[in-house]
Amino acid sequence: MSTNYQHVNYLWDDAVADQLDPVERLRYRSNLLGTDQRITNTGGGNTSSKLLLPDPLTGETVDVMVVKGSGGDLRTAKRANFASLYMDKLLALRKIWDSAENKGVKTEIEDAMVGMYPHCVYNLNPRASSIDTPLHGFIPARHVDHTHPISAIAVAASKDQEQLTQDIYGDEVGYVGWQRPGFDLGLVMGDMARANPQTKGLIMGQHGLINWADDDKACYELSLDLIEKAARYIEAHDKGADTFGGQKYASLNESERDALLVKLLPTLRGKVSQVNRFIGTVHVTDSVLEFVNSHDATRLAEIGTSCPDHFLRTKIKPLYIDWNPQAEDYDTLLAKLDAGLVAYRRDYVAYYDACKHPDSPAMRDPNPTVILIPGVGLIAWGKNKSESRVTAEFYSLAIQVMRASEAISTYQGLPRQEAFDIEYWLLEEAKLQRMPPEKELARNVVIVVGAGSGIGKATAHRVAQEGAHVVCVDLNADAAQATADELTDKYGMGIGVAGTGISRCGPAIGLGADITNRDSVRAMLEQVILAYGGIDNVIVTAGVFVPPSKAGKVTDAQWDLTFNVNVKGLYIVADEARQIWQAQGLTGSLVLTTSVNAAVAKVGSVAYDTSKAAANHLVREMAMTLAPLVRVNGLAPATVVEGSSMFPRDRVIASLTKYNIEYNEREDTEALRDKLAHFYAQRTLTKAPITLADQAEAAYLLASSKLSKTTGQIISVDGGLHEAFLR
Repeated sequence: MSTNYQHVNYLWDDAVADQLDPVERLRYRSNLLGTDQRITNTGGGNTSSKLLLPDPLTGETVDVMVVKGSGGDLRTAKRANFASLYMDKLLALRKIWDSAENKGVKTEIEDAMVGMYPHCVYNLNPRASSIDTPLHGFIPARHVDHTHPISAIAVAASKDQEQLTQDIYGDEVGYVGWQRPGFDLGLVMGDMARANPQTKGLIMGQHGLINWADDDKACYELSLDLIEKAARYIEAHDKGADTFGGQKYASLNESERDALLVKLLPTLRGKVSQVNRFIGTVHVTDSVLEFVNSHDATRLAEIGTSCPDHFLRTKIKPLYIDWNPQAEDYDTLLAKLDAGLVAYRRDYVAYYDACKHPDSPAMRDPNPTVILIPGVGLIAWGKNKSESRVTAEFYSLAIQVMRASEAISTYQGLPRQEAFDIEYWLLEEAKLQRMPPEKELARNVVIVVGAGSGIGKATAHRVAQEGAHVVCVDLNADAAQATADELTDKYGMGIGVAGTGISRCGPAIGLGADITNRDSVRAMLEQVILAYGGIDNVIVTAGVFVPPSKAGKVTDAQWDLTFNVNVKGLYIVADEARQIWQAQGLTGSLVLTTSVNAAVAKVGSVAYDTSKAAANHLVREMAMTLAPLVRVNGLAPATVVEGSSMFPRDRVIASLTKYNIEYNEREDTEALRDKLAHFYAQRTLTKAPITLADQAEAAYLLASSKLSKTTGQIISVDGGLHEAFLR
């Protein structure tokens, strides 16, 4: 074991490991390996331990292989993410393999073997085994680590990869040429391990590293040793300023870059979302900028990524735009993007047509998921934030692999046919087909203004339930962030560790904004663009009710405040969002919260009622202005007392007193609100209190495609106040 790691972190702690049972030790080892991107990428690699465990039926001790299951991630893996198989049953599958008339890589029997793994399951473990299961099962050692280290893949992706393996490792590590993972590769590697007992691991051509030991801690330390050894060899050959052929362009400074991205991302999102709507992630690091600014970026980008894990997300290659950030303007960038996208789609169709098999799945979206721009960085696209972060992560790691490979040799990618056979593998397609259908607001970015409390908070939770990426906005930034944190805690950050600045976010963010101030609204929307690439739906629930004096008067300042928030603020949000919607060219929706008070004249709320009447007409005006791209509708609540910021304790008590409703000062605010809500309910036709959930449901429906032919309408959610009937 090396005592001075420079390129990996030694994290093993005996005090922790020795307290764990054998399966938890595997989980522990896996998590340690997965925490370092230099060792493996999100979702990549797998680990296993062959353990002696009690048979649940006989009680006898049996040999069981516990291995990372399908769809797992080493960094975040829990015990439940590991499959477990009886070793004797797994090894017995060899008889089925040998009996096949036609066997080998990519044969019918190889894919069929995956369907045999469930027959080997130990203790009814529901976790499905991955296609890499045989790679672990047929290697005789008790513990196996398969990782995707930058240094090892750099060797595996080099033109002279076999010689480099010998130069770096001697007889310690063998070499196996590229072969699609599966049963045949497991047999090949198992035979190599048995034939060469001095060998501790293998460099897998175009793929990564696999190594083994009979002790789990020794296996972990061996993984680090082998990765470190390759990294030091690469470091000794580093080209410094001549990396990637040297720098051709210079980076924009941060403020220039952000300004360009704010302008570019909505337009770009619209261009790549012609088939499927995408969510973006911006990833700008020194290593990314070194690559996109270099002389060799055009050549290397065309080769694509090397690791087979990447193709489903990064596609066969990125789109590189050869734009000079110092000498060329924004319009030139757009023109080059348009031309590049046309060429990319054409190339992708040609790639599909040249490589497809009679039974290949239909061609997928031909738009790029990785776009590289000199001076700016990397922009990744995916069906959701988690996937676009993973896509950015994968390609940023590919850049580091290319850097290392070009230092010691010449970088090469997989042959196009091999890449296609990974991307369009029938087993992978079957997995995609088994996934549940996307939710109503999946792929959508929904801004909820007023999300810090009341209807806005309930609406944020409701649209998140439908798969939306939720931007929680409130005058109180802390309240907005608190709602966003609730959503993130509930739905998770997702996988992937890429993204820089606010673009590193998960499915929800919290932002502060004063909707009466155009600069504040614009700054908020700019952050949304940098986070997700654009917007789809905007729901404004923010509003204000300023109670009049005891004499029923409101001051001029109170009148101005009421109209500024309830009318002007709504217009500013709509007007600023309009520019983003138009740049995207994608359909969207706008929901403005008004009130049934807009249609009911009464004493004591003249400023509020007239402002809401104006807001009703603003809905109709904006429906005309934003058509046909954006639907605009109004939500008109009434007397929502539950959790409402418009009903603070003093107003509730004043109302209870006004209506001679008995109450006790010692009762908490929600109990008092409940009494008032039930009183108001008796004035409606439905005789039921109106809840936050009622309003949130209506807001969601208006924003969604479920009411896709409805625009310019005001929907009352008031329990049935006949005074507010359409007139």
